[in-house]
Parts: sequence; C-alpha cells; structure tokens
Amino acid sequence: MKKLLGILVLGLLWCNISFADNLEITDGDTIKLNGERIRFSGIDTPESIYRGKKQFCYLNEEKIDCANLSKLQLKEKIGANPISCEREKDKDFFGRTVAECFVKGESLSTFMVRSGYAFDFVKYSKKKYAEDEAYAKANKLGLWTMEFEYPWEWRKKIREQNK
Repeated sequence: MKKLLGILVLGLLWCNISFADNLEITDGDTIKLNGERIRFSGIDTPESIYRGKKQFCYLNEEKIDCANLSKLQLKEKIGANPISCEREKDKDFFGRTVAECFVKGESLSTFMVRSGYAFDFVKYSKKKYAEDEAYAKANKLGLWTMEFEYPWEWRKKIREQNK
C-alpha cells in the first residue's frame, strides 16, 4: 500500500498536477498554487489592486468591480478540479512563475479570454488568444458588455499619475 501511494504521489508530481485545496485565486490571471504564485502567460485581466488603486468598468454609468468578476469567473471554472501548469523558464518582473494552466485539459487562459473576462496581452502572447478575444468581443461576452480600459493601459495611466 505504501509503495502504491508513493507511486501515486510521484506520478502527480511528474505530471505537475495540483489539487484545488492548495489553491488561492488572486485575480483573473494570477493564482497561488501550493505556495507558488503563478501568472497566466499571455493574458491580462482588470486589476484588483495596483499601486493602491482598484480598476473598475462601467455598465450604463454604474461602477462595476470587473476585477472581481474576472476572479469569480476563474474560480467558478476551476471549482474543485485538479490543475496542471506548463511553466515558462523565466519568472516575470514580480518574481512570479509564468505558466499556462489547465483544468480537464482546457487552457484557463483560453477560457478566460474566450468568455470575455480576460484580454489577449499581445505584448507577451504574440496574438495567441486574438481569435478568442475577437469571439468574445463580437458576441459581447463578459467584460465586452461594459466600458473598460485595457489593464495594461490603465496601469500605465496610474504609473504616470504617480510620477
């Protein structure tokens, strides 16, 4: 029995699978899995908090916490399912692991962009998610039903205000 358990544990480590009880969802493009902070490669979502400010979207002039909407969409998608991640070699500017993560074989990045709760971050994705974003935009899914600033443009504006 111990040998079987050992083989199972080694198999899970080798396959790079983690279970959702070791998961914290930071926002729509960042998770903490078994203590490791992972930023989804090639996508971007509204900011929960950046330099002390929170990013909002607007729907009929009503202020919407779109960062939280993205986070909730990701949380719902993952549920209690195991997650596997394909990590990139280099970490990001903030020291986070950069990876594409999957649930039941489906890319969470693709899902988030295609459902309209994340954007193709072309600077890093090389347009990997462009078709998914076009689909979400054309069908007015998720954040595409609202007025918003792309997260990278919003962060740039905040940085310039803080100079």
